Amino acid sequence: MSRLFEPIRLRNLTIPNRVWMAPMCQYSAASSGPELGVPNDWHATHLTTRAVGGAGLIMVEATAVNPEGRITPGCLGLWNDRQQEAFRKINDSMLEHGTVPAIQLAHAGRKASTAAPFRGGKPVLPADGGWQTVGPSAVPFGDYPAPDELSTREIAGIVKDFAQAARRALRAGFQAVEVHGAHGFLINSFLSPYSNKRTDGYGGSFENRIRLALEVVDAVGEVWPDDLPMFFRTSATDWLSEDTRDDREGWTGDDTVRLARELVEHGIDLLDVSTGGIAPDARIPVGPGYQVPLAEQVRNETSMLVGAVGKITEPWQAEEILEEGKADVVLLGRELLRNPYWPQHAAAKLGAESNWPDPYGYAV
Repeated sequence: MSRLFEPIRLRNLTIPNRVWMAPMCQYSAASSGPELGVPNDWHATHLTTRAVGGAGLIMVEATAVNPEGRITPGCLGLWNDRQQEAFRKINDSMLEHGTVPAIQLAHAGRKASTAAPFRGGKPVLPADGGWQTVGPSAVPFGDYPAPDELSTREIAGIVKDFAQAARRALRAGFQAVEVHGAHGFLINSFLSPYSNKRTDGYGGSFENRIRLALEVVDAVGEVWPDDLPMFFRTSATDWLSEDTRDDREGWTGDDTVRLARELVEHGIDLLDVSTGGIAPDARIPVGPGYQVPLAEQVRNETSMLVGAVGKITEPWQAEEILEEGKADVVLLGRELLRNPYWPQHAAAKLGAESNWPDPYGYAV
C-alpha cells in the first residue's frame, strides 16, 4: 500500500489520501462592485478540475478576512453573503468528486494592495484603486509604501474578522480551515523580529510576537466545530539568521518548533510548513524538497502533524518523504497547475488504486 494514498483522519474527518493541493492565489476575482472578492467561473473550474484529478484535500487560496486584507484587488474574500454563497456551490462540486474542501484565511498586512504578479506585482496606490496597508510596525516590505502601525483596538478588530470569516467558511461547506501565518503577510510579520519593532504586548519577546497568531487561532477555534480540523501555515524560517553573510535577526526553525508546541495546545491539528516572504532580498536555496527539512524538524521535536511543501514534483519523491517520516502529508502547488491529474497518475505509478471518473475511463 502506498503511504501517499493512505487516508488520514484528523478529528472526525477522514481525508482520502495525503496528496493535497497547496493554496495558490489566482488573482482573478472582480476588483470592484458587488462581485468584489467573489469566486467566479474561473475559480470553480480551477478547483473542480483538481478535485477530479484526485487531490485528497484542496486548500483554497489565501482568502481575505476583510477588504484591506487582500493581496491584490483581484483576490478572494470571505466577509459577505455573496462570497459565502459562491464558495458553497464550488465546495458542493469538490465534495461530489471526493475531495475535502479547505480554505486558507488570510490578511496580507504590509504586503497588501499590490498588482497581480502577471500585471507586474508592484504596489497599487490608493489613488489607483489600492488602499493604505497596515502592519505591526511602520516598516515597509522592501520598496513598498510604509504600512500604518496597527493600534491594539485595530488588532482586536482583525482578530474578530478572522472569526467571522471562519463562521462563513463553515456555512459555505468547508471542512477544514487554515490560518495563514506565513510569507510575510500580517501574522507572519508579527512573528518575525525583522518586521515587528513594537514595544507593547505584541512586540519584543517571543511570547509577545506570537500573541496575535494565538489570538487568531483561539478566535477561529471558538467558532469552528470540534469535529473538524484546523491548520496553520508557517514560514518556518525567514532565511536570514541561517545565512552567515546576513546579520539581520529573523525567524528560525527553532522558533517554529516553539510556536508549534504552543499551537498544539491551542487546537491546531497540522502545521503547513513553508518558508520565506518576510525579506525581499533573503537568500533562499530553492531546490527539490528544499523546505522538507524544516517540516521534519517540527515533526521530530513536537507532537504536531506536519505538511511538507515546495518543489515536490515526482511521485517517488512524495512517497519517500512520507515513508521516511519527514511529514504526514505533502502539498503540491505548481505541479498541480501543470498537471491537474498528478494524483491519478501518481497512484498508478505507486501501485495504488486510481479513482478516475467514469467518463474518463478511456484514458486509464
